Amino acid sequence: MSEPTGAARRRGPFKVGDQVQLTDPKGRHYTFTLEAGKNFHTHKGSFPHDELIGSPEGSVVRTTGNVAYLALRPLLPDYVLSMPRGAAVVYPKDAGQILAFADIFPGARVVEAGVGSGSLSSFLLRAIGDQGMLHSYERREDFAEIAQQNVERYFGGPHPAWQLTVGDLQDNLSDTDVDRVILDMLAPWECLEAVSKALVPGGILCCYVATTTQLARTVESIREIGCFNEPTSWESMIRNWHVEGLAVRPDHRMIGHTGFLLTARRLADGVEPPMRRRRPAKGAYGEDYTGPTPTEAPAAEAAPCRVQRTSAVAEFPTSVRELGHGSFWLTRHQNLRPRRSPAL
Repeated sequence: MSEPTGAARRRGPFKVGDQVQLTDPKGRHYTFTLEAGKNFHTHKGSFPHDELIGSPEGSVVRTTGNVAYLALRPLLPDYVLSMPRGAAVVYPKDAGQILAFADIFPGARVVEAGVGSGSLSSFLLRAIGDQGMLHSYERREDFAEIAQQNVERYFGGPHPAWQLTVGDLQDNLSDTDVDRVILDMLAPWECLEAVSKALVPGGILCCYVATTTQLARTVESIREIGCFNEPTSWESMIRNWHVEGLAVRPDHRMIGHTGFLLTARRLADGVEPPMRRRRPAKGAYGEDYTGPTPTEAPAAEAAPCRVQRTSAVAEFPTSVRELGHGSFWLTRHQNLRPRRSPAL
């Protein structure tokens, strides 16, 4: 049984062509590729690459300035943060959430739009393995070239499960029976028609967007097309902790907002999504409010799965009502329900 692509580069002694991550006494990282006869230079001196070639991972090397560096292979999260970039990368915290909540499994057939620098592509390829399929679309040729170089550098050559196409997904997508679709792009709502045709029933659509307006329009478009269940959206944040004896406290820096994630599952053809009903929160309406409430308003009719969006979604936002103190709320075009802002 042959090893999965890239597995041989993740174990054993250091070899020519391996990626190496050095860590200095202050915790700073330096990543480079091992080449015979070359030297690694720092402001604290240098050392020859040959000193590391053949050494076990986890070795310590010293520069001519007698400064010790710990040598390890970079983890994939470390690699994607240090590799050359054309576009901004999907951060490891978001890539991990995508792999988990989009349920990326070995052998999955995945379509990705918005390759950027190849960060998410690397995570997806390692998750689906050689028996899976990842078809990535990138509209910019320069980004596609950078992504291809980064992915091949990490795996040690072309990955057998990867196909990269330069162009727009909605104009070029011909794959069918797709298990998962990942959209990391400016306007994911433009691809919903093509995605709904490609996904198998029960397949997962996962979108990564940067702003609240993108999030709102994407969610409303998914609801309007009628082929998916109710979308789920969230963001994640990471804060490291300093632990030294009894001095246990959060770090002063953290990885805050990078983007929003949302997922939705493809329904079977001809199935109408059940309408989601929510009981209004107690006290959501003031004593002097005399307008309609959600429990009194008639429920909107569910639309069957369709590929043509209404003009109301195309002209989003359909209704933006300003409230006091600079806050605002959004409503769908079917039922506009005013709400009082809480008293300050």
